[in-house]
Amino acid sequence: MSGAWRWVREHAVMGFGIVAVAYTLIPILVIAIFSFNDPKGKFNFTWEGFTLDHWENAFGIPELTEALGLSLQLAALSTIVATSIGTLLAIGLVRYQFKGRRLANLLIVIPMATPEVVLGASLLSMFVFIGVDRGFNTLWVAHIMFSISFVVVVVRSRLIGFDRSLEEAARDLGATAWTTFRTITLPLLAPGLAAAAMLAFALSLDDFVISNFNSGTTVTFPLFIFGASQRGIPVEVNVLATMLFIVTAIAMGFTVWQQARAEKLAATRPDDDDVDTGLSALVSGQRPVAGEPS
Repeated sequence: MSGAWRWVREHAVMGFGIVAVAYTLIPILVIAIFSFNDPKGKFNFTWEGFTLDHWENAFGIPELTEALGLSLQLAALSTIVATSIGTLLAIGLVRYQFKGRRLANLLIVIPMATPEVVLGASLLSMFVFIGVDRGFNTLWVAHIMFSISFVVVVVRSRLIGFDRSLEEAARDLGATAWTTFRTITLPLLAPGLAAAAMLAFALSLDDFVISNFNSGTTVTFPLFIFGASQRGIPVEVNVLATMLFIVTAIAMGFTVWQQARAEKLAATRPDDDDVDTGLSALVSGQRPVAGEPS
């Protein structure tokens, strides 16, 4: 009994991890499986038989394809703006001291903590008050608004552990502020920026509540699925959702690889002998040679 209890204690964390991952992935697996279903009617809820017809004609429903294309366009545009603004905000909040900095940090978190139904209703009230017709532009403004906070949090976490000695070395060697940012800061921030952009893109593509308030006659991918659920969701929805998941998984894997690579490069430091060799050569006016004794 003691041996069994010891085995349970040693593998408890792994077991809980497997259960948690399965809990999150099983619904996605069901969507992927039912993308090969051949339902007899409109409702794709029971397994009827295997077919590849829906994969061969994944974009056969014009309204669904148009809604997906609009969602992708909206997500791309909002991601570009939100990532740019959020990155500048994160740099300002982490690296500079100014009056109201603590308040700014608090205000950044508020959109993340506010229920989406409240944000959607508030934005709707604002657009109606100023007389703006709801449509693609109002959706764009809304998606940028709620994505910025997430970008700031992700980029700020990357900046907190940032090694600023590399930037200081570049400035000491004569690089301008813009050159230092372009050649040192931005490449080291790239994994964090990629993660923030992917998160903003996913949030925009997935959003339903805020979009439902501010879409007007514009139909996004989530809004189309909601409308179709009342009369029968076509199998093509499962096919496109599976495609999106595969692309997202590949992008996430690439981002994780980039982050691991950046951390490895950041942890690499030259040997003391190499540093002495370079300094001696610079002082003497000669070109440093790798491996040359000082």
